[in-house]
Amino acid sequence: MKAAIITAAGQRPIYGDMQEPVAGEGEEVIIVSAAALSNFSKSRSSGSHYSSDGVFPSAAGADGVGRTADGRRVYFALPQAPFGALAEKSLVSARQCVAIPDEVDDVTAAAIANPGMSAWAALVERAHLQPGETVLVNGATGTAGRIAVQLAKYLGAGKVIATGRNEAELQEVLQLGADVAIPFTLGPQHPDGVEQYEQALIAEFANGVNVVVDYLWGESARTIIVAIVKAVDDATPVRFVHVGGASGEDSIALPGAALRSSAIQLMGSGVKSVPFEKLLEAVRNTFESVVPAKLQIATRTAPLSAIEETWVNASNKPRVVITVP
Repeated sequence: MKAAIITAAGQRPIYGDMQEPVAGEGEEVIIVSAAALSNFSKSRSSGSHYSSDGVFPSAAGADGVGRTADGRRVYFALPQAPFGALAEKSLVSARQCVAIPDEVDDVTAAAIANPGMSAWAALVERAHLQPGETVLVNGATGTAGRIAVQLAKYLGAGKVIATGRNEAELQEVLQLGADVAIPFTLGPQHPDGVEQYEQALIAEFANGVNVVVDYLWGESARTIIVAIVKAVDDATPVRFVHVGGASGEDSIALPGAALRSSAIQLMGSGVKSVPFEKLLEAVRNTFESVVPAKLQIATRTAPLSAIEETWVNASNKPRVVITVP
């Protein structure tokens, strides 16, 4: 069968042939129709994600959409190495499949599953969002951030604050349901950026904030934490949920006093911090929310045969979905 094959850790996939999978007890062979090129899928496939199997050579792809041998249309996650989702067929535990509602097409299901899972798990499983609460989405202009904004409103948030570097794209996020947009410009070229961002946050936090869903980490996350310490009333809990590190900054210098002098609750959300069955449940809930919540996600498709150039040039927006065959 044809597949996007990664021959060694850190390498890009090549389009080639590999053996077909054979299902064992409790497993399903999936005839693949679509798989998204998410950051999670790419990093896990290349061996850089902490959940990577580290088996090479193997077909790339951490999740996808397809049909089982008996014709059921499903989303599947974390296939059995070396049979990834970017192949004509994949192999996965039957427990790691989620039925797809008829009203959600294959491309949309493949594209929205990962960002929907991350947003739903962060808001529901980790933050335990309550109706009427205020949510800040840090990195709201990314694909996952946009879904988080939409789901937060659908789940009953009273106010959603969207932050990000691109002011023009933040205006688009307002159209998706965000109530407030706060742009920021950070880095050595912008020496006043941190102070300006902090003051904008403090002004908004005077009205209260309950949940932060962070897709960036780095300086922007640190600034939010400091603003919480300065602006939020004594002993008022704020649940800060770290989901992704799109800023590329793996570590932040966080003063211990920031934790001692606030009731902030720092936590992560993702594979291993949330039970896997709960992550699959988050995918299922996202699929069921697509129509009633009118969830929007921009997509672009490319065939499996174009994986080599698509892998290199794929952007996070719109979400690239590889179609098979």
